[in-house]
Amino acid sequence: MSHKTPITRRTFNASAAGFLATPFLANAAKATETDTSEFSLRYMLGSCMYGRTDLAEILPEVKKIGATAIDIWPAVHGNQREQLDALGEERFAELLRSHGVTLGCITQYKLGPFGLAEEMRLAQRLGCRLIVTGGRGPKGLKGEELKKAVADFLEQMKPHLATAETTGVTIAIENHANNLIESPDSMKWLAELSPSANLGIALAPYHLPQDHRLISELITTLADRIKVFYAWQHGEGCMVKLPKQRELLQMPGRGPLDFGPILGALKKIDYKGVTEIFMHPVPRGIPILEPTSAVTAEINRARRYLAKCLKDVKETAIHF
Repeated sequence: MSHKTPITRRTFNASAAGFLATPFLANAAKATETDTSEFSLRYMLGSCMYGRTDLAEILPEVKKIGATAIDIWPAVHGNQREQLDALGEERFAELLRSHGVTLGCITQYKLGPFGLAEEMRLAQRLGCRLIVTGGRGPKGLKGEELKKAVADFLEQMKPHLATAETTGVTIAIENHANNLIESPDSMKWLAELSPSANLGIALAPYHLPQDHRLISELITTLADRIKVFYAWQHGEGCMVKLPKQRELLQMPGRGPLDFGPILGALKKIDYKGVTEIFMHPVPRGIPILEPTSAVTAEINRARRYLAKCLKDVKETAIHF
């Protein structure tokens, strides 16, 4: 993974003020962990953490990690989106109801930002208000070239955002590597130039320089445009097979990234989106650990670390 150019004073001062306020997603998961402050993280469970495990086995784990919503992923990372098709919408909805779980998100990188029309209509039928995808376009741009490319991307997105508004779905663009929307500046231009409140950002620290100060500053700039926060760090990466303990360095509290200031920034903006504790295994499509209970235990270990970080957050620690 290549680290990106640090935020400049000019780009940091590009204000997020004036953004349309968006309501908290109706199906966002509520955390069960108590916090001494009024602010808490609202967790959602990513199905791909369990590889291709059956939904019937994953859904009982949702409440165990302090969530009520699931994010379903397609192949190659999981296959729960394909399982939905195999079950049919009615049976899938019944399965969710039987476990007291809502469909919080559909992750769809394969379809891309311009291929989501039918997926948004499916999401609407199932009461899902969020789809995550990548931001396609030229890569490696900076300055005015980058600004223009983001503006062009947003122009292309207008008919798709019209569908998002009609269906009540928010499209969240992840800052995924090798995409137009990958750097701090690209996310800031996306936020500043966006023509719709139904376009947001899925913020993945993994794909950013592992600098808690930079990530915290970015959070305060993007503010309510952030719809998903992946509690995910780079560690030693996820592109080559590593011993499991080194692979797990992507998880909060294992690798070197300090999540304390980052959670301080989320608290400062009174973050209303969802948080997904996350990593990628190698190869894709396998659970991060075996058996299913071990995956849940590892997510809860990370959740305890994040709860401690949040408890330790002091207002004096979030001055930049």
